[in-house]
Amino acid sequence: MATLLLFFLLAVSVVSADEVNGSINDKRQSPSTQEDAFIGVNIGTDLSDMPSPTQVVALLKAQSIRHIRLYDADRALLLALANTGIQVTVSVPNEQLLGIGQSNATAANWVARNVIAHVPATNITAIAVGSEVLTALPNAAPVLVSALKFIHSALVASNLDSQIKVSTPHSSSIILDSFPPSQAFFNRSWDPVMVPLLKFLQSTGSYLMLNVYPYYDYMQSNGVIPLDYALFRPLPPNKEAVDANTLLHYTNVFDAVVDAAYFAMSYANVTNVPIVVTESGWPSKGDTSEPDATLENANTYNSNLIRHVLNNTGTPKHPGIAVSTYIYELYNEDLRPSSVSEKNWGLFDANGLPVYILHLTGAGTVLANDTTNQTFCVAKSGSDSKMLQAALDWACGPGKVDCSPLLQGQSCYDPNTVVAHATYAFNAYFQHMAKSSGTCDFKGVATITTTDPSHGSCRFPGSAGKNGTLINGTSLAPSSNSTSSGCLSLYFGGGGSFTNSVIMGVLLFSVVLL
Repeated sequence: MATLLLFFLLAVSVVSADEVNGSINDKRQSPSTQEDAFIGVNIGTDLSDMPSPTQVVALLKAQSIRHIRLYDADRALLLALANTGIQVTVSVPNEQLLGIGQSNATAANWVARNVIAHVPATNITAIAVGSEVLTALPNAAPVLVSALKFIHSALVASNLDSQIKVSTPHSSSIILDSFPPSQAFFNRSWDPVMVPLLKFLQSTGSYLMLNVYPYYDYMQSNGVIPLDYALFRPLPPNKEAVDANTLLHYTNVFDAVVDAAYFAMSYANVTNVPIVVTESGWPSKGDTSEPDATLENANTYNSNLIRHVLNNTGTPKHPGIAVSTYIYELYNEDLRPSSVSEKNWGLFDANGLPVYILHLTGAGTVLANDTTNQTFCVAKSGSDSKMLQAALDWACGPGKVDCSPLLQGQSCYDPNTVVAHATYAFNAYFQHMAKSSGTCDFKGVATITTTDPSHGSCRFPGSAGKNGTLINGTSLAPSSNSTSSGCLSLYFGGGGSFTNSVIMGVLLFSVVLL
């Protein structure tokens, strides 16, 4: 990374137009141009209140996220992803790498259990074997290529090798002398691993997985790299960095690192392996030593990154060539150790609420849906039924919620369960109280979600109707001149889930009418 500082110190040297054109325009030695770039999202699970698989999938759908990377192969989440079409990269965790790299049978069992058991219903398209193994787990490096080959062999045996690619994510720190990009090369101490690894990727039609973090490049530059350059902000021509060997202009750190990887591969005689950036992002909060880990900077970086990738801009070395990228990450992981910033890379909190609203709203792209106000209060899964009933009684009584839609024959009577009826009542109270803090708790049996709990003709307060209009969320219990309480008999007709306290409340309203 330190060599990236040379970015701003190099003078432009003269090269012939033929040399420049030859280095960047030879499509025979360039990655494929056939596919458009995509934006995906990493999903970490180090949360004290991890959302359920169905909640995760609902958020992905709401934000039009069609590509995700998991750090394992969680069975429940893979089942929830079935029939969604979302493209999934599953991972072999580092702690399982040694076993898989030393045994073909172990690798085959892993594929059978974590891949074959889920396809084709779940659209698994890649397997990431380990994570930053060369820098994070160097003792496993000697078996890394074997692990890749064993996993791939298991896919071949099941005729899945053309559908599912196998690779391994690398830290960009394995690239030395990263500026100018044209002089970059992989750390040669890893040649016994990198050379056969690249040949494997080439022979199987796979891609190099690379983690690119301009935030760390910026932080470690001691002020040499401008913040605007790290954040994709526009630079005047005289501030752009120029590779003196190719005359290529670089306007951001991201492109420079990706091109450094392309050049490093070319020095290993591999020129047609594309790059997928498996992690990139910016923290939204840091401690006193990280003053640039802010909401605004995180928003700026990720918004600009998404635009840059989806525009199929490519890089100066390979313009127009897709550099698909997975943002790190979907959720803030509050259980991550180390610095404050480590816990604050997420786009959403555990309730599915945006940490910040990306500058993409209305753009019609992934992550462009502003779900800030699309929140609901629902019964928490696994809650004690008696506590739910007591909370339901309170909401429909002292809480003054209009529970008439829950009467037998009304739109929200079915399903006639305490969980379903409590969810409606909890949400009606939450919406009436303007979603203020503490109004979705009900002694621990309620939780906030971005998944609209409406179903069929039962539209919940705060829900967008079929025409996109919000359903009134301020309805209280019927007043003394309301005809709603005329439905008293419906509470008794089918043995509904309401308790005596609710019935007594309705009786009181009837007395008023009399």
